[in-house]
Amino acid sequence: MRQTESVMRPYTFKQIQTFMEVARQRSVSKAAERLFVTQPAVSMQIRQLEDAFGLPLVEPQGRNIQLTAAGEAFLTYATNAMSQFKDLEALMAEHVGLKKGRLDLAVVSTSKYFIPMLLVRFNRLHPGIDVQLNIDNRENILGMLSRSEADLVVMGRAPSHIDCEAIPFATNPLGVVAPPEHPLSRRKNLSFKDLAEYSFVVREDGSGTRAAMERLFEEHNTPLNIFMGLPSNETIKQAVMAGMGLSFLSMRTIRHELASGHIALLDVQGLPQINHWYVTHLRHKKLSPAARSFKEFLIEQGGALMDAWS
Repeated sequence: MRQTESVMRPYTFKQIQTFMEVARQRSVSKAAERLFVTQPAVSMQIRQLEDAFGLPLVEPQGRNIQLTAAGEAFLTYATNAMSQFKDLEALMAEHVGLKKGRLDLAVVSTSKYFIPMLLVRFNRLHPGIDVQLNIDNRENILGMLSRSEADLVVMGRAPSHIDCEAIPFATNPLGVVAPPEHPLSRRKNLSFKDLAEYSFVVREDGSGTRAAMERLFEEHNTPLNIFMGLPSNETIKQAVMAGMGLSFLSMRTIRHELASGHIALLDVQGLPQINHWYVTHLRHKKLSPAARSFKEFLIEQGGALMDAWS
């Protein structure tokens, strides 16, 4: 008697992508938000993937989920496979050139104030290139970079623990800001010690801006009085204008508020601190023509366009 062989059901690229996002977020609801779909749609994709292999990949853990042993193994191989698929796309794109193509771009949230302008300028030069833009905090963007989920990454500080190529393309001045009626806004040549008694509203852990601020205060042996951590620059700007505290922000993010007088830049010794914006990718990554073109565009034109726009 011949033994019946089990037949694996077909599964899709989309199901794998959905599973990887659920695995990253450890939550169906958060994955649905990231993928711009409903929670039932995410659950259905996961269920169909599990049916295809005939075993569970995730299991509930309180209000979140955790991966099963099979799910952990699946995630490892799926991550490697997705990286191989991106290399395949880049190879095939060589035969198409720049008439059309796709660019997966990941940027830290602070750069959202200028990235749309740069993408509009780039699109005028290469209208056939489709750009998929991901915006997140530094910690999550570094994860995307290390897993090769993005062709290029834009961030304010090059990572030291990932083997990547990072090239500066624009300055990133950072300074201490306050509501215009704040007593320090009328003083000149402030020291960091003058800031010690005042509260700060800051970005959340994982933010590059917060890390830069903490390093700066540590270098000046000044305690940092954090009143509240907030998830976005927009929320921080509103908090500063409301008098909730001082903050440390990229001047690229507050150009309108400075011009209108709603926020004041404090005159602190050694500030603004001039950092840089970097375009980054894994060193071994094969860039598609679209990715190479955008990288060259940022290096050659990005800084001048941002300075003129500011």
